[in-house]
Amino acid sequence: MRSRRLAAAMVVLGAACSARAGDLADAVKQYVQIDAPVVALTRVRVIDGTGAPPRADQTIVLSGGRIQALGDAKTVKVPKGAKVLALEGATVIPGLVGMHDHLFMTAFRSSSPASPFLLTQATRTFLRLYLASGVTAIRTAGSIEPYADLNAKRLIDEGKLPGPKVFVTGPFLEGAGSPIIQLHQLTGPEDATRFVEYWAGQGVTSFKAYMNITRDELAAAVKAAHARGLKVTGHLCTIGFRDAAAIGIDNVEHGFLFNSDFFPGRTGDTCPPRDAFEKAFAQLDVSSPEVKEALADLVRRRVAVTSTLAVFEQYYRAEVPPRVLELLSPDAREAFLRTKLQMANNAERQASVRAAVKKDMELERAFVKAGGLLVNGADPTGLGGVLAGIADQRGVELLVEAGFTPAEAIRIATQNGAELLGEGARFGTLAPGKQADLVVLRGDPGARIEDIEKVEWVFKDGLGYDPARLIDSVRGQVGQ
Repeated sequence: MRSRRLAAAMVVLGAACSARAGDLADAVKQYVQIDAPVVALTRVRVIDGTGAPPRADQTIVLSGGRIQALGDAKTVKVPKGAKVLALEGATVIPGLVGMHDHLFMTAFRSSSPASPFLLTQATRTFLRLYLASGVTAIRTAGSIEPYADLNAKRLIDEGKLPGPKVFVTGPFLEGAGSPIIQLHQLTGPEDATRFVEYWAGQGVTSFKAYMNITRDELAAAVKAAHARGLKVTGHLCTIGFRDAAAIGIDNVEHGFLFNSDFFPGRTGDTCPPRDAFEKAFAQLDVSSPEVKEALADLVRRRVAVTSTLAVFEQYYRAEVPPRVLELLSPDAREAFLRTKLQMANNAERQASVRAAVKKDMELERAFVKAGGLLVNGADPTGLGGVLAGIADQRGVELLVEAGFTPAEAIRIATQNGAELLGEGARFGTLAPGKQADLVVLRGDPGARIEDIEKVEWVFKDGLGYDPARLIDSVRGQVGQ
């Protein structure tokens, strides 16, 4: 239930929209709730995304799609004629920057690990869920339907489709033996070069190497991407993180849970068995010289790490958030609950994943302490219950569970992502001159990180979107 104070503020806004909203297609305009030449958010708590402690009683002035002023309410003057939102008790954070935020989800997964599985495109529902959850920019981190992703980005930029800023990652750079039936399987370094050159020409801005890629294929892909000023990340398995870093990869995915460097006895381009790796990984000594050197090597080579804790939590967390079940289509809900029940009946695997995730949390903290760049993402795949936006929020909560302060976790999910995208000058923190991409939250995530879920308004380029309306538009439809 929205507070009386915030409801009253909405009445003050009125129904009129400025010409800016009039320039949008109806498909977008219907979700814009706040649109005015100048908007002032007053008496608000600010967590600015830099990692600094929260600041109370602040005023933020938005105009022309940018933050025009931000500071103490006693010193920042509210311009005459501004739309004023009195937000005492609320918190403003930068829009989240999701760095592993696919526009697809798991459609069907066989009970046999050896069977191929399918991923289904979720463009319409996921774009709305990201925006509704306070995610104002995403990197898709691998595409199943790359033209759908590229066209969605274009339509959002043209004001014809609601959604966050989209940075499209090309189709997966995968080697032979992929479990995902929709992926192209590279035939060698020349194929990897052609693949990168083609998709770079289509407009993607990054690439992702996948589990079975060879060293030679990765080296060719990195060389071709870097020649065009584009970055390469990787969900790796056949190649360890240190070898990938030496080749020149820019980023690795899923924390350290797929770093085969940490599997004893691994040789050549081979993928360790998942169960065996998890058990060995959980026994790692984070303070050992070998682990410290591995982390230091990534830091020296400026390789960023993406945390995706929410996608692993579903394998051991018994509870299913009601809002997830309400959003899923009937078929998707049934499939998710069926696979969830299978996991619930496998106590040994649950304990193994839980122990491995706990160790990954330790490694992510150690990596940041060593000076590494950690970013956050949702990865809405797995069992089918990890959803766009919701998992980005949950990832921030799990970073706090891992030992980061709320301000540090929010920085990982905002400023750090923008920095890795090369967009830190435009967004990722709250400061005068930055684009007005920010989230108004009911409550204080600095004291209770779960309040990051209490999204009241999402501003993107100065327009205030209604998250409730966006969510209502896809309820019961996700995964259909």
